[in-house]
Amino acid sequence: MSGINKVILVGHLGKDPEVRHLDGGVTVASFPLATSETYNKDGKRVEQTEWHNIVLWRGLAEVASKYLQKGKLVYIEGKLRTRSFEDKERVKRYVTEVVAENFTMLGRKSDFENTPVSTGTPKSEDDFISPVDETGELPF
Repeated sequence: MSGINKVILVGHLGKDPEVRHLDGGVTVASFPLATSETYNKDGKRVEQTEWHNIVLWRGLAEVASKYLQKGKLVYIEGKLRTRSFEDKERVKRYVTEVVAENFTMLGRKSDFENTPVSTGTPKSEDDFISPVDETGELPF
């Protein structure tokens, strides 16, 4: 039996996507994503924020670099990947990332007034922006 590696996150970008162009013309974009949850502890409301490293490849990275910005709310589906590298002091470090397979920009249309994205066929006037899949193609 094979395992399942599926991650679904809804959060805000911590900064604008950082875009790099690798050998062979491959584009990669990355950014931190903040997710928050609220709970009660000793009668007080406590908010806990987790930070996730998001990585997008090729066409999806190109679309993210054009339309995603710091503070924007986004729904991301992907999978966890852990990789290792050596830092400047030659110490082996590990980082866990979410490799995005698709994303959906969330929020009201007014949140994207300065963003040239067609909203496709929303369910209501204030509904979500259409999803982008791993091919980087907008589905409209």
